Amino acid sequence: MRITTRARYALRASLAMARLGKEGNLVSIGSISEEEDISSVFLEQIFFKLRKAGIVHSVRGPGGGFSFARPLDELTVKEILDAAGEDLSATFCDKHTDYCERGPGCTSHQVWVNITGLVNDYLDKLTVASLLE
Repeated sequence: MRITTRARYALRASLAMARLGKEGNLVSIGSISEEEDISSVFLEQIFFKLRKAGIVHSVRGPGGGFSFARPLDELTVKEILDAAGEDLSATFCDKHTDYCERGPGCTSHQVWVNITGLVNDYLDKLTVASLLE
């Protein structure tokens, strides 16, 4: 399993936005960029995906920025990583069994499927609010 830079930055940016946007204040890309030392251009791409997935709302113009679309105790790390386009599979064969050259005789296949399931279950239970505590 390889977590991409985009996914890592999506989680870092989301946590920074949660810290900076207490009491529902809008948070700008610039302030997140400064706080996390992440390129604002890259953050714009990430927040486009987060907005499209319904994780954040955006307000344009002076004084605009981003806020979360849902309470932080309902927003999971898995949702953020999924929105960033992360594939959380331990191996290629987890999702593409039709293309596996080893086929149904592969004795290790179930190990990778189980690992993928455990990781995804863990990330699906881990909320943004719990990380901030």
